[in-house]
Amino acid sequence: MVTTKLAQPVAELPVEDVEKAQAYYVEVLGFYIAWLDDSKWIGSVQRDDIAIFFRKTETPFTPNIHWVFAEDIDASYKELMNKGADIIDHIENKPWNQRQFTIRDLNGHLFYVHHAI
Repeated sequence: MVTTKLAQPVAELPVEDVEKAQAYYVEVLGFYIAWLDDSKWIGSVQRDDIAIFFRKTETPFTPNIHWVFAEDIDASYKELMNKGADIIDHIENKPWNQRQFTIRDLNGHLFYVHHAI
């Protein structure tokens, strides 16, 4: 049986304001704006191998949780801390053999940034 190659999935996050979400990800998390639909109801940001879509959604909505691998976890932690990211769990070695920290974006979405120990 022949199988085709698949790429990693792209998250689509509900947000109150797509342009504000894009600006936050650019200014604080180091992404760049990939595109924004003319209606401003959907748009995307990218950084390295990560793409994230945002869709304007009426509140309330349930924030999402995502795991993000960091090649140099300590450098990523310092970078995001220096840019003012909302770090809600500071970097530490976890019992499940990960060095990890958690950030929360302006819409409440959580990102577990990790690297295997």
